[in-house]
Order: sequence, then C-alpha cells, then structure tokens
Amino acid sequence: MDSLITAAGLALAAGDPLGALDRVALRDDAPALALRGIAMAQLGDLERAKALLRRAARAFGPKEAVARARCVVAEAEIALVSRDLGWPTRALDAARTTLEKHGDRLNAAHAGHLKVRRLLLIGRLDEAEDVLAGLDPAPLPPASRAAHELAVAGIAMRRLKTKPARTALEWARHAARQAGIAGLMAEVDSAFLALDTPAARLIARGQQRPLLLEEVEALQASPGLVVDSFRYAVRSGETMISLATRPVLFTLARTLAEAWPGDVSREELVARAFGGKHADESHRARLRVEIGRLRAELRTLADIGATKRGFALAPRQAGEVAVLTRPIEERHAAVLALLADGESWSSSALALALGTGQRSVQRALEQLGETGEVQAFGHGRARRWMTPPLVGFTTTLLLPAPLPNG
Repeated sequence: MDSLITAAGLALAAGDPLGALDRVALRDDAPALALRGIAMAQLGDLERAKALLRRAARAFGPKEAVARARCVVAEAEIALVSRDLGWPTRALDAARTTLEKHGDRLNAAHAGHLKVRRLLLIGRLDEAEDVLAGLDPAPLPPASRAAHELAVAGIAMRRLKTKPARTALEWARHAARQAGIAGLMAEVDSAFLALDTPAARLIARGQQRPLLLEEVEALQASPGLVVDSFRYAVRSGETMISLATRPVLFTLARTLAEAWPGDVSREELVARAFGGKHADESHRARLRVEIGRLRAELRTLADIGATKRGFALAPRQAGEVAVLTRPIEERHAAVLALLADGESWSSSALALALGTGQRSVQRALEQLGETGEVQAFGHGRARRWMTPPLVGFTTTLLLPAPLPNG
C-alpha cells in the first residue's frame, strides 16, 4: 500500500474525511475508491458513498477478499445510518466471517457492532446480547472500544439496568476522548443525556410527574401496585399480570389506578372503556361483566369494590398504587420515537422496526404529516420521513422493545 493510501486511511480513522480526500480525491484505483467512499459517508453524502464503495468492491481483484469484505462492512454502516433496514444482513455476516478468517479482527469487530446496533434498533435485545457477548473489547483501539461500550449501554438502558449503563458510558467517554473524534464524543454525550432526561410519567394520587430511567427501574422493583402502560400489564414486585390482549380490562385497570384511593363513577368508566357518552342500562350491564373479569384477573394483587357511584381499586398488600405511562401519549407515539433520532426513515424501515405492516405505518405517517409533526421528502421508494428531535425527554422507553420483567 502506497504512502497516500496509508495517510488517507489514518486521516479517516482520526475522523478527518477532508484530509483523506486531499490525498485520494483524484485517484480511481480500488483502494482510493474505497477510501473516498468512506470519506463521503463521513461527510454525509451517503448516496455518493454507496456508489464509490460498490465501484471499489468491483475493482478489487478475486484475490482481494479482505478488501471487498471491508467495502461490504462500510456499505452496511451506511445502510444503518440511512435506516435502510432491509439491507441484506447476510452479506454483513459473510464479510465478518471473511475478515475473521484472514485475521482482520478490528474490522470483524466493527461488523459485529454494526449488527448489534441494527438489532437494537429493531428491538431484538436477546440477539444483540448474543452477538455482543462474542466480541472481546480488550484488544480494540479506542474508537472501537467506545462503539462497543455504547452498544453495552444501549442494551442496559433498554433492560432498565441504569448502573451498568452508566459504567459502560463512562468507559465509552474515556475511549472516545482517547480517540479524539468529535462525532464519537457527541454520540456518547447524547447517550448520557438519555439517562438524565425524563423517560416516562408517573400518575399517582391524582398527580403526575416525569420519571428518569433510574426512577422507572426503582418503581419496577417496588412492592407497590403498578399499572404499566408500556406493556399493558399490572404488576406488584415480581408478580405481573398481562392484559395486553384485553384492552378494555387494561383501560378499566388504569382508570381505577389513576383515581386511587378514590373511586371512579360508572359514567366515567363507560366513557373511558367503551367510548359511550351516556351510561345506559346496556352499558352498565357490560361494565359489570368487564369489572367481574378484571376482578378475576387481578385477584392475587387487588380487589375491585363497588361504591355508591362506581368502583374503587383495593390493593391486597399495603402500599401505593401508580400508573407508569409514556412521556407523550398519542396514537402514533412509537413512530415519533423512531423518527426522533434525527435520521430519515422509509416507511418500510419503520414497519420492520415496529414489527407491523407497512400500510399501517404509511397511514400513521400520513396523519402525522397532516398535523405537521413529520415531514416527507422524495418520491416513491426514495421517499423518507423525518421529524425534529423530541425535546424534554428521552425516547429510550418508546423504542420497540418491551420493558424487562424485573
């Protein structure tokens, strides 16, 4: 490898894409094309970057399998940044295998971290942990070590393990400073912000307040009765009763919990659970049936007693009753949470991340677009959606991964 290629590679590793382009901008050999592609990616011109990397992969000879694999890894990173979640991940796995086989552990680890980041984005925490467990951070240079610790922290935050998350982020900050890459340090700072920004709301005794991740973690471990709007469940300590497939029962449980220690009128329960404006005899009969079903579901945790005007929740164990809910509550909150990362998303990528149909996502985007909450650009398959970052709280708990069982 000639001196200009070496110098350009070092410039890219230090986060200096313009310095790299100064050395190889006028060259069209395979190594220069690959470096130019990576430089353009760092500068944000992702389409040009992809084209250059594909040209480089074709230009490398049949005996240059490692170089081609590196191009695949770089293209996978661009796909992740551009939220092209349908990009063929098997190509990344094959490239990682090739790099490991030829002793390029650094780029093999980078491929592994890219896979972990994608799995995190679509909420597959168990798979992400499995991949991360196979990566040894000890021999990695500072920039790669920071990426590793960011992945560890990302999993820990979604598992509601805030102490391990803070420890990982401290390591990431130290490594990022050693690397001296401004973008990496900013990413670590952003991750720290998620720990120190409200991630949920607590409703108890008629009052509500924001909760940090650490406070959510403490609430999940408390003996009090918690109606969990993230997972549509009622829990106390280690006992959890899921109402995810019983939306009417969950609505009744939440309404009663919000009013505790007071009661709720039959009219309000009918309105919240059935959408009826007036509680006629048929509504009252249905309410009695659903309250009976809810009483049976919650029999180990709480009773539901009748009052003169309605019903009241009575927990079995002494303690508080609270509702844990999202920082913002609207029909399309999960879509907004994904878009809030500041990247441009296609409807197909959003559908994959949310585990739902693309047409459902398209309808949600159209409705959000009508209210000005999201903006679209491009046409057809190239159409992308964006929204400004959601200010005032972290979206960690809004991402498509269920809260842990505790």
